Amino acid sequence: MHEHKEICLSGNIVDLLREKIFKGTVVIRDGKIAAIALGEVAGEHYILPGFIDAHVHIESSMLIPSEFARLAVVHGTVATVSDPHEIANVLGMEGVDYMIENGKQVPFKFFFGAPSCVPATGFESSGAVIDAQQLDTLLARPDIYYLSEMMNFPGVLYNDAEVMAKLAAARKHNKPVDGHAPGLKGDEARKYIGAGITTDHECFSMEEALDKIKYGMKIQIREGSAARNFEALVPLLEDHADKVLFCSDDKHPDDLVKGHINQLVRRAVAAGHPAMKVLRSCILNPVDHYNLEVGLLQPGDDADLIVVKDLKDFDVLKTYIRGTLVAENGETLIKSVKANTPNHFVAEKIAPEQLAVKALGDAMRVIKVTPGELITEEMIVAPKTENNLVVADIDRDILKLVVINRYQKAEPAIAFIHNLGFRSGAIASTVAHDSHNIIAAGTSDAEIARAINLLIESKGGIVLVNGEQEHLLPLPVAGLMSADDGYKTAAAYEKINHLTRQLGTTLEAPFMALSFMALLVIPKLKLSDAGLFDGTKFEFTSLFVDQ
Repeated sequence: MHEHKEICLSGNIVDLLREKIFKGTVVIRDGKIAAIALGEVAGEHYILPGFIDAHVHIESSMLIPSEFARLAVVHGTVATVSDPHEIANVLGMEGVDYMIENGKQVPFKFFFGAPSCVPATGFESSGAVIDAQQLDTLLARPDIYYLSEMMNFPGVLYNDAEVMAKLAAARKHNKPVDGHAPGLKGDEARKYIGAGITTDHECFSMEEALDKIKYGMKIQIREGSAARNFEALVPLLEDHADKVLFCSDDKHPDDLVKGHINQLVRRAVAAGHPAMKVLRSCILNPVDHYNLEVGLLQPGDDADLIVVKDLKDFDVLKTYIRGTLVAENGETLIKSVKANTPNHFVAEKIAPEQLAVKALGDAMRVIKVTPGELITEEMIVAPKTENNLVVADIDRDILKLVVINRYQKAEPAIAFIHNLGFRSGAIASTVAHDSHNIIAAGTSDAEIARAINLLIESKGGIVLVNGEQEHLLPLPVAGLMSADDGYKTAAAYEKINHLTRQLGTTLEAPFMALSFMALLVIPKLKLSDAGLFDGTKFEFTSLFVDQ
């Protein structure tokens, strides 16, 4: 990376605060903007503040923060508002500290929040608990910027004492509170927002978003690897640009190699929204809302800026953070840093016999995957049996699904799943929202057990087993992230994801689909390490209908 005492950049300067573009020269001295001189200069390129992802779980990139930064700066991202919720469910406060400390090793601006839902529900085993008292300690810290997504919206609506104590802690420390309330409208939305919750990234319709805006909420337009709501919500920029922020929420490593917030900016401008309005939404709005220390191209600010070819495609030529050139012409200039690999892994190897399911009825519940959605359906089917045991039914695409507690020794929880499309083999992962136990699915008990045991040996990762083939991407940091070079991890993930085609699936990202099958807060039918769960009734249910 190149650090200079003084740098001069000339071109078309984009002043978001005054909503003006003018020719001139930016003078950078000691990482700050020393001056901006107006005047005719050569060059058609544009100089503007860098992009901000207003809500992301760094862990979903399978990269530690320092590696995430190396990939993100290439696309003009200078900062993220990051919820360390995933690692907190595995390692608690130690995990939050790990993310902050690793992020500080590189020239990038990570703004972490205090995770509000650890564990996400009381119906699963997580590796840690962060209660209201611990949250109070976290929120008192200057390096914690907000209370991250309050997923327990029933707790807010019904005035749950612990939830109210968490919200009170955020108020006490004057930190904003992020929301997570899919589908909430009307009086329920008003009550949720009235509790002090200021953003939501879960809207999937204009109607829902407008309802939430009416009650004072800001909407984060989310377009990530898992959920994509950009097309449905980008019209908000027309009349509500001041209430809009852009975010990815979850960004897999192969997708991060291709692009980040720059892609959303390009698409919004292509959809006819003025560049100035779009840029204010994805840069000014997060800085104002979260009180971020990110430069906005004003004298005295940190020199956090990007040079782009034009305001149409936003091809990033250079990225500077605090005056340091961190990316140029598609190449990252941030060096990898050595990182340790904290983890929490107790599970012991299993035998295929432990996955046997006795036939206890003529009709069973099956989780039906909805391609491209986190929501599942419930199917009732007649089980396929052999020797009074329920087995995978490849012809009807009903496979076995297994979740095993990885934090203490326990028997596996077993259910059945439709729409994965495997004709052979099995996959398994320790990325299983939100408690990150071991989750696996496949066509035979032997292969499922083998996939699970490979993960137990490596203490986390994603794995594919098919006949003699075994492919493993180790994720030694909390079973969620690799500490390896980010581009290498992205290539390995892309390869293993592509290999799932050999199993017969037509799903774009089967590992991602699998990772959400234990996410109990999203209906309808899911599987936790403690059993089959009905997300609409918010209670456990039985595998067999007449049990």
